[in-house]
Amino acid sequence: MLWVLLLLLAWAAAGTACTRLCLAAVRTAAGDDEADDAAGVRRHDLTLYEAAFLSGGPRRVADLTLVSMARQRRLLLAHTGWATVVDPRGRDDLERSVIGAIGPEGQSRIAPVRAAAAAGEPVRGIGDRLVSAGLAVPDGSRTSVAAGMRQVRFAALAVVGLGAVALLVPARSDMPSSLVALWFALPLALTLSCLAIARVEVHPYSRWASPAGQRLLGALTRHTGGGDDRTYLTSVAVRGIRAVGEPDLRAAFAHREPSGRD
Repeated sequence: MLWVLLLLLAWAAAGTACTRLCLAAVRTAAGDDEADDAAGVRRHDLTLYEAAFLSGGPRRVADLTLVSMARQRRLLLAHTGWATVVDPRGRDDLERSVIGAIGPEGQSRIAPVRAAAAAGEPVRGIGDRLVSAGLAVPDGSRTSVAAGMRQVRFAALAVVGLGAVALLVPARSDMPSSLVALWFALPLALTLSCLAIARVEVHPYSRWASPAGQRLLGALTRHTGGGDDRTYLTSVAVRGIRAVGEPDLRAAFAHREPSGRD
């Protein structure tokens, strides 16, 4: 009976995918528990760059650096999408990385500057320090959980496809179609329930910040008040370019590469 073989393939796909996702989630959760213990031992005051990394990753750090330099009139970000160096003396490694990405001519498109600064050593150093402090999610954990969820989604589609083939096969013995569909509904229910649980339980671990890092971000947002420049930059670090109030500055970032994210 061909439909039985297809059913076995459906169960194999669903079981393998769900097992992989569960193992990835367990490893990530165990690492976050250790991070919570480590973070509880030592106090960590987030810098704006660190807050940007935990909120949006390397590209958010690059955005924050560009906005900060533009507000201090040391970098001109034109609404046409070009960056021009006004003050070539960077005040920290990240600013020097941005100036170096712009190049010796002192002018460049914003998109490649942002990409180069995000991939630079200063940003990687921030990420490494946050991971060591238990505040950021290691790359391996983030990618393994995301890959597991993709595999479960693919397995769900495979189960639907195999079930459709089983129902369309003309020689299916005397098994009623409704009963065959019910058998294939079981592995489909397994994959869909696994995805539903992952949406609730795994999603917080797939972001840049670990649970400890998310708590620090929440405290930073709650205790930052007023209308000074640091409050403005904190909003950009946490929310991204959409927090920028100046129309010309927002227009400058609208010229980024289509695949970019805040």
